[in-house]
Amino acid sequence: MTAVPDPIRDGLARGWKVHGGPHAPLPETLEADVAIVGSGAGAGITAELLCAAGLRVVIVEEGPLRSSSDFRQLESDAYPQLYQESASRKTADKAIAILQGRCVGGSTTVNWTSSFRTPSDTLQYWREHFALPELTDDEMSPWFLQAERRLSIGPWLAAPNVNNDLLRLGAARLGISASAILRNVKNCWNLGSCGLGCPTNAKQSMLLTTLPAALDKGAILLVQTRAERLEIAADQVQALHCRPVALNSGPLPGTGTRVRARHYVVAGGAINSPGLLLRSDAPDPYDRLGRRTFLHPVVVSTALFEQPIEAWQGAPQTMYSDHFLGVHPIDGPMGYKLEAPPLYPVISSIALPGFGAEQAAAMRAFPHTHALLALLRDGFHAESPGGQVQLGSDGTPVLDYRLNAFTMEGARRALLSMAEIQFAAGARSVTPIHEAARPSTNWAQARKSIEALAMEPYLTRVLSAHQMGGCGMAGKPELGVVRPDGRHWQLANLSVHDGSLFPTSIGANPQLSIYGLVNRLATKLARELSGREVRLA
Repeated sequence: MTAVPDPIRDGLARGWKVHGGPHAPLPETLEADVAIVGSGAGAGITAELLCAAGLRVVIVEEGPLRSSSDFRQLESDAYPQLYQESASRKTADKAIAILQGRCVGGSTTVNWTSSFRTPSDTLQYWREHFALPELTDDEMSPWFLQAERRLSIGPWLAAPNVNNDLLRLGAARLGISASAILRNVKNCWNLGSCGLGCPTNAKQSMLLTTLPAALDKGAILLVQTRAERLEIAADQVQALHCRPVALNSGPLPGTGTRVRARHYVVAGGAINSPGLLLRSDAPDPYDRLGRRTFLHPVVVSTALFEQPIEAWQGAPQTMYSDHFLGVHPIDGPMGYKLEAPPLYPVISSIALPGFGAEQAAAMRAFPHTHALLALLRDGFHAESPGGQVQLGSDGTPVLDYRLNAFTMEGARRALLSMAEIQFAAGARSVTPIHEAARPSTNWAQARKSIEALAMEPYLTRVLSAHQMGGCGMAGKPELGVVRPDGRHWQLANLSVHDGSLFPTSIGANPQLSIYGLVNRLATKLARELSGREVRLA
């Protein structure tokens, strides 16, 4: 195999300022113009723009700094190092599994590269219900375009792998529209291990793009360092208190670091950002903090085919269908987006139902297993209020998200849609991921079986890789936590720049929505703090 350069190790060799973990010791105090909590989609865009404006920036990341040299396409390596709680984070009642990044680059380091602009009907809903009249397609388009150019977001010109092509084929035979997904990659080797960290530096994540640009301009990066609390007095944040943590996020001895800055940007994600503000006793006069946190609850349908699928190979997610987002009004019965996820053996063995001989049989059939997932569009109906981030006894954030009858009715319709598509594509059998489900060998049998399933938590396997909301943006303080410019309604020198801004879910994979919106907010913030006009490189 051709040797792959490692730009992270090269940057460290030429003097990047990185502290924590195996790097330089954490300083007791730091002074900066801006302190950024997190290093994912929102944090990376913000860091590049603020550094381009000549501002002194400190970035605080709880996870480790890893690079292509560390990404060996092994689940046993990736989950403990790159994911929250070793890819086993769950909601408070354990009914929903949550996949969320916890490393430099955040979830952009481990996502599947799917890139969608914020749908027009989502923006319209925000304008009408959250007093955000400026968020139009015309206003957002140039900000998306800049992000797309910066991060090499464009069409994937290679043929879809078998797993994705079966979604296209089944949908076409039923007269259902399906389209190709834009991806943020450059010179991709089509390996399929995006969720384990890209070993060839093809994925244009924050790890490879905006964060190196910020570090090259003098930004300071603290890794394996938890942002513990904000020190608040009146309407100002006075300091950020951080402490060292082990690779598993367990606390380590030490005095930690106190960061003083003119401005603070919270960008730790839609569970951790509300958690930090809750630990800091941030003002919340309208009881909005941590509420309306959304997940795109996901249900999965598997199918067996005669031909090999080998769903771990090739670009992981390249086809989708939005047909079932348009069947009902956005504020009606819950719609869903269909995609074809990659299947990795360890995470699949955990997610698939059954145990013992039943599970062994399922894993023997693994090379012939196909999967579809449905992203349920939550947050647009009175019976879909999302969840609430709360603090556990040790101060860590926990999401309380209840799966109610409204959501589970959407899940049933999604399982029916996916089964019909899989049979149309030629499946030998279809099995919804549900504890009581058994394989069906034709569509009529599957429909009868799925309609009879008890759609209840724990029986129905539900997961999420998209966390949104909790620090919602709104044009009135009683409707949200932050203003339309991303600044906190009650704290003058605090902004939120991540997916926790969203007033609802997106209805699409959220990374490009974060890039575009934060590009707009961070460009304005850079101008306000520095007096300079900047744009993404």
